[in-house]
Amino acid sequence: MKPRNILHVESGQTLIPAAKWCDSFLSNLRGFTFRRHLGPTDGLVLVYKSDSKVNTAIHMFFVFFDLGVIWVNDAGEVVGTVLAKPWRPSYVPPAPARYVIEGHPDILSQVEVGDHIQFQVCEA
Repeated sequence: MKPRNILHVESGQTLIPAAKWCDSFLSNLRGFTFRRHLGPTDGLVLVYKSDSKVNTAIHMFFVFFDLGVIWVNDAGEVVGTVLAKPWRPSYVPPAPARYVIEGHPDILSQVEVGDHIQFQVCEA
């Protein structure tokens, strides 16, 4: 699957260029586990079939760094954010979401609940 640019609609800014699009069970399960570092523009989007709180909950087992996590519903609205710490058993969105954006913690300063996100396929 082609990577996506993650755009903040209100500001027009790119939050993460070329985020990995994870739309399979195995890619969602893997996420950032076992990686040793995270660059400032690294990111991924965990994609699910529909909005859900249960399916979009994440764990931080075997993740060795903090993550900025943004939950986005099917309408593209940010429904929750959190600074996820390594080795925590669970983070659950405050409202149902379809997408989980994981990236450098700095992305959290660029979004608020109620903002909107667009995903654009990166061209080759």
